[in-house]
Amino acid sequence: MPALVAHADWSMDARKRWITVLRRAGPGWTLTAPRLVGDVRSLPARLMAEAAGGAVALGADLPIGLPRAYAATRPEPDFRAFLRSLGSLGSMPRFFDVCAVLEDVRPDRPFYPARGLAGMTRLSHALALGLPDAAALSRLCDRATAERPAGAPLFWTLGANQSGKAAIAAWRDLILPNLDAAPADAAPADAAPRLALWPFDGPFRALLRPGTVVLAETYPAEALRHLRLRLSGSKRRQADRAAIAAPLLRAARALGAEPDDAMRALAENGFGADAAGEDRFDSTLGALCVLNVVLGRRPDHVPDDAWLARWEGWVLGQTALPSPRA
Repeated sequence: MPALVAHADWSMDARKRWITVLRRAGPGWTLTAPRLVGDVRSLPARLMAEAAGGAVALGADLPIGLPRAYAATRPEPDFRAFLRSLGSLGSMPRFFDVCAVLEDVRPDRPFYPARGLAGMTRLSHALALGLPDAAALSRLCDRATAERPAGAPLFWTLGANQSGKAAIAAWRDLILPNLDAAPADAAPADAAPRLALWPFDGPFRALLRPGTVVLAETYPAEALRHLRLRLSGSKRRQADRAAIAAPLLRAARALGAEPDDAMRALAENGFGADAAGEDRFDSTLGALCVLNVVLGRRPDHVPDDAWLARWEGWVLGQTALPSPRA
């Protein structure tokens, strides 16, 4: 068992980047109120300090992996090696620069568009990257299933339904600085903990070792279903979030997680009236989703597809495969 289970609701905007932490408390857990992530680079080290050197299970709702059609053009053997190439001096130095116009899009600058432009399409984006069609922009886990709608393609950076900017912020500022840090037992006392990436480094629960922060991709729409919760209305409305507070807290207790006073009050208040209320709500859902997997109530493996384990990644706890029409 990890010492901490946590989930970060990710965003390019630091004001909308919230994390919820579950702390081990005897045989159970204490569910604490969401807080701002703060400095991204130091997040693994701060969580490890909070865990007193124990394992940390960390989920985040951001893409961790590349679509296979794009990955097939790369010389690296897998996604971790690809990330290392981004950190190499002189290797794709503008990878994280979002392209303003389609003419700037190329394999070493895949993120697009910086703003809305007349006539832009995902098909034209895919073709500019040398991909055959718009579907090739998506990973398998991005596609719609019978249980939830499709997620946005990794490299798309415009509109409410986009995850490209969140990926930029996390890959550049969280993952790359911590990717090859040594395990705690083989490093100086002030060194960063090892960051393991699921599923590329192995099964999630098997990676939970002392001195390690295990990072996995999550999806809030998946988390609701895993917890057997139904949200009536919109998560953007405080009243609708407040209406689900009682079943949400019951779901937490069913996992052995007791909310502290601050979390209980926040949930009953619909996670606040400000614009970050939905982010605090999502970070709480995600933390319970990760705990569900840690406890073995949802699977921690991926479908039997080598592309997923090496390049594309998967959503933690997801079992549904894409619909035939996705």
